[in-house]
Amino acid sequence: MTKITPVREGGRWPAKAVVGEAVPVGATVFKEGHDAVGATAVLIGPDGKAHSAVRMHPVGQGLDRWEAWVVPDAVGRWQFRVEAWADPYATWLHDAAIKVPAGIDVELMLTAGAALMDQAAGRGPAAQREPFRTAAAVLRDTKLPPAVRLAAAAEGTVPALLQANPLRQQVTKSAAYPLQVDRERALVGAWYEVFPRSVGAAFKPSTGWQSGTLRTCAAGLDRIAAMGFDVVYLTPVHPIGTTFRKGR
Repeated sequence: MTKITPVREGGRWPAKAVVGEAVPVGATVFKEGHDAVGATAVLIGPDGKAHSAVRMHPVGQGLDRWEAWVVPDAVGRWQFRVEAWADPYATWLHDAAIKVPAGIDVELMLTAGAALMDQAAGRGPAAQREPFRTAAAVLRDTKLPPAVRLAAAAEGTVPALLQANPLRQQVTKSAAYPLQVDRERALVGAWYEVFPRSVGAAFKPSTGWQSGTLRTCAAGLDRIAAMGFDVVYLTPVHPIGTTFRKGR
């Protein structure tokens, strides 16, 4: 696989997101030969454990590009990787759908399909194994028409189960790339700039001008929030340099 995204400078700098933001993970995935391929985007939490794995889907016909969206749910330094793999079920289904109706290698294709159903029945939750056992039995039943036997594994529950939890062979894992996840406010916000020495400044005949303070600025926070702003930006409150310095 190549061209994994979002990656900055080969992973030297992290891609960025906020909590709850869907992040598109993409990769170019290919394999020699005619076997079908698949890919999975794996999101790794700040604790170093796999948080979620999402099956990727082709995007852009003929480009070998695959994509999935992952969603981090906490602030921290996350990671993601792509796993590319051969899809034996998709390969078999493609070939069987052509050969069985044409009467070519019918028993060979149906026997191969039954073996895949046996493999699928040997993993996953117990409640999901029975559809595979049933499909395997139908595929091996030579008393039934070939079209009926094929349909047992090509239609109904079986394709949906294998879409959600595919059979994977020759799995290749990419490097893990960094993803910095910040609070939602890091994504977007309306900023209001405040000059602390000006807000609340007053002129007194006895002492002249008196600058505003952080306390006088704080008195106006509710007014600023009422206008729809959610970030207050303060200009420097301490003297910078010596020329034209205001205050001590």
